[in-house]
Amino acid sequence: MKRSQINMLEGPLLKNVILYTLPIIFTGILQLLFNAADLVVVGRFRGSVCVAAVGSTGALINLIINLFIGLSVGAGVAVAQAKGAGDAKRVSEAVHTSVLASVISGAILTVIGVTCAGWLLELMKTPDDILPLSTKYMRIYFVGILSSMVYNFGAAILRALGDTRGPLLFLTAAGAANVILNLFFVIALGMDVDGVAWATVISQTMAAVLVVLSLTRRGDEARLYLKRLRIHREALVKMLKIGLPAGFQSVMFNISNVIIQSSINSFNSVAISSGNSAAGNIEGFVYVLMNAFLQTALNFSGQNVGAGREKRVSKILGCCLACVSAFGITLGVLGYIFGRPLLSIYITDSPEAIEYGMIRLSLICLPYFLCGIMDVATGALRGMGSSFVPMVITIAGVCVFRIVWIYTVFAIPEFHTLQVLYLSYIISWTISFLAQMIAFRHVYGKLTKGRRI
Repeated sequence: MKRSQINMLEGPLLKNVILYTLPIIFTGILQLLFNAADLVVVGRFRGSVCVAAVGSTGALINLIINLFIGLSVGAGVAVAQAKGAGDAKRVSEAVHTSVLASVISGAILTVIGVTCAGWLLELMKTPDDILPLSTKYMRIYFVGILSSMVYNFGAAILRALGDTRGPLLFLTAAGAANVILNLFFVIALGMDVDGVAWATVISQTMAAVLVVLSLTRRGDEARLYLKRLRIHREALVKMLKIGLPAGFQSVMFNISNVIIQSSINSFNSVAISSGNSAAGNIEGFVYVLMNAFLQTALNFSGQNVGAGREKRVSKILGCCLACVSAFGITLGVLGYIFGRPLLSIYITDSPEAIEYGMIRLSLICLPYFLCGIMDVATGALRGMGSSFVPMVITIAGVCVFRIVWIYTVFAIPEFHTLQVLYLSYIISWTISFLAQMIAFRHVYGKLTKGRRI
């Protein structure tokens, strides 16, 4: 085993979980720096209107791409279980199927995003004063979405094999390029949202090239041969079985977020929109930490199930829940305490927007660990091969609940406030986590008794 790969089957569990997860956390932070750099640069040099324009596209972009990102989750599980079983043929087939699927997914997304951006943003009730800028940013962003898909699928493959350092190194180089290009396009060339969009496209392409080169230079069964790219039926079925429910869950999750963004837009205030966007970006740094433990639970569970060590999955879940709670609570508190100076990095011309951002941080950032423990339970279930159950739970407990909340409680005039809107997050995370744990006990019991799930 390479030194850069973590042994998920043996050794001290807590130590291996931490060593595996830390590079994923740093990788996620760098990914967020793509958007953070966009917001900071346009906020500093082009004002809060551009911040609102870029930020208002986030929920819609995620809605469009997350079905395909879910397939990368399925790709990771297929590789992890094959690796755990020691089946070189299955590993190779999963790798080649996954990479080709990423290219096809990226091509489809490019067409959808470029042609439908303006229409979809209008459906979201994007304010007229930022709609042209939002449309321009989103169209350019989707020009480079194929590269984003290739990177995400490639990174999922490497992590399933136990390598979390490679994706970190690739994104470090791309992240540095993104910041430099942001400054060059906006300051030197006088561009606005189009400048930061092109910077993101170029940096994502760099990350994709690096991850593909890494796979083509491996010396094991996971080596990628571009001439052998094809769809293998067994690998595709496994990918779709895990990935489609995961992707559909993400789509439904983001539908609820789009509705929430539309509810925020209903206040018809640039201050509210920019404050919400900036606070959401800050929370993103807390979320990537928690999402990293989801990926850890997913891949550790996947390899151990593939190796026939199902009983170890319970210990993996417990370890990941403890870690995500400790890290999530700590960062949530710090994010709130330092909220105003952090928001001031993004917003320089609107004290009112900063106050609206603090409202969001108090009700979402502080209790964000609840989202983390919900996600970790989901990751463990998917790693065991059960993706439909957590999908149903999340759709009901998060998506449906929030939509019902918006059209009932939030619709009452005296409750039509940001505080009431954000409260739906806390309640939905709690309900969904409890349901996920009940599902885990059921699935784990079947798996350890040797019955098929």
